[in-house]
Amino acid sequence: MNRRRGFCLELTLKTSGDQALKCQMPRLEEHCWSCSTSSKTETKHPSSGANWLASRAEEMMSIITSVLSSAYISLQDVQTANLIRRGVVLFTVGVFLALVLNLLQIQRNVTLFPEEVMTTLFSSAWWIPPCCGTGAAVIGLLYPCLDSHLGEPHKFKREWASVMRCIAVFVGINHASVKLDFDNNVQLSLTLAALSLGLWWTFDRSRSGFGLGITTAFLATVITQLLVYNGVYQYTSPDFLYVRSWLPCIFFSGGVTVGNIGRQLAMGGVEKPHMD
Repeated sequence: MNRRRGFCLELTLKTSGDQALKCQMPRLEEHCWSCSTSSKTETKHPSSGANWLASRAEEMMSIITSVLSSAYISLQDVQTANLIRRGVVLFTVGVFLALVLNLLQIQRNVTLFPEEVMTTLFSSAWWIPPCCGTGAAVIGLLYPCLDSHLGEPHKFKREWASVMRCIAVFVGINHASVKLDFDNNVQLSLTLAALSLGLWWTFDRSRSGFGLGITTAFLATVITQLLVYNGVYQYTSPDFLYVRSWLPCIFFSGGVTVGNIGRQLAMGGVEKPHMD
């Protein structure tokens, strides 16, 4: 009987031990599951932080891009307005010089227009002032652009007093072309050529100024030859095909003068000490 009781006691202890182990196993499984889920959640935190930083960086880049684009647009607007303002000023200067100088040549009978033309504004052809104004605007805007393209900013005598003296010398050269009396037009042409080169050397001295002056003189002379050939107007005593031989000198000095005005306008009117 005692053996049976001992055997039964052992069975009950084993069964109770098995039940205790079974009770502990779910707890261990739950603990392992909770550890695995917590580790998963912990591994998810860095990825969410990286996504947040990426979104913030994208927002900052979009803000910077919008600010830069707005600044670029405003800068383009300012540059366009400045270009238009300079063009209008140069056009006005070209129209004024064309009226004054062409009137001087008409009064001295250097150029002859049809009689019906002489009844228009300032006794001049109506198309001459706008054409000269447009040419002055184009030349005056090209000079600063060519300086910047060549990488040689013009620094010689950059003040309005020098520009006004250059205009006065140009008007004097044009006045001398109709006032001076020489034995032949060749002597007058050589004199005006020397004066025109002196104007360039005194107020410009740049390669771009000399090149654009030569180009202006060539193109303007060709256009004038075509106009005279088609009978629009004529010159008295032509000695260079249909025009006077000194006409390219006038166009050269006029291109240099308008170029200096355009350069000064491009500076915004800032006075700079000149280099002698």
